[in-house]
Amino acid sequence: MMFGASQQDTGDYKWRRQIDKFVKENQQELAALFWGLWLENGNSKGTIGIDLQPYPHFVYCPQIEIEKLNERVENRLQEILGIIDNNNPEIEVIMIGIGKGEIKLIQFAPETSPKTCFEQIGKDVNTLLDILEEKMKTEITG
Repeated sequence: MMFGASQQDTGDYKWRRQIDKFVKENQQELAALFWGLWLENGNSKGTIGIDLQPYPHFVYCPQIEIEKLNERVENRLQEILGIIDNNNPEIEVIMIGIGKGEIKLIQFAPETSPKTCFEQIGKDVNTLLDILEEKMKTEITG
């Protein structure tokens, strides 16, 4: 979703394609991270996000802040809020990509459950965060 600009003003959607490619190539690791963070926090901190500014890194997007943003953009995020509210973390991963003035919903069901991904990878959340953030820094430009 774009905010404050028309499609012509934003030019290339390079960051969206880069996130799509990154997610596709790192599904198991992202699912493991998602599950590990879910075990630690449930949804108490909000939805995990990939913020591209000033460099790609993970953040939490608190539910209340997404709801406030939804109000500011005339309820154009209502569908995203519904998907987040109805997420089943045992079978699907939900994240939010954050670019300049835009957001992108990242949603996928890995081949094996997020729990199984976490068990198979066998790394703790902090290690997964470090590994994935380093990969993002080389593969995604904001």
